Amino acid sequence: MFYKIIGPIHDAETFATGTSIRDLRRLRRLYGRGRWRKRKGVASVRLEDGAVTNAEVHWYEAAGIGKKEIKVKRLLWD
Repeated sequence: MFYKIIGPIHDAETFATGTSIRDLRRLRRLYGRGRWRKRKGVASVRLEDGAVTNAEVHWYEAAGIGKKEIKVKRLLWD
């Protein structure tokens, strides 16, 4: 699915940190060591057919490295 995040991410929360993240070893190998967190929030996205809707997005984040691998998990149709 192709999408583009067109607004800020709000209602962000952390739901996994450190060794609770299954991909921690891969993240450290690709992006470097850091205090990795897996986070989720809600953002406005534009889908490939041009429709705009809210979606739950998940991403990995570490201080000094930033947000990586943002992905849409669920569309929240109004």
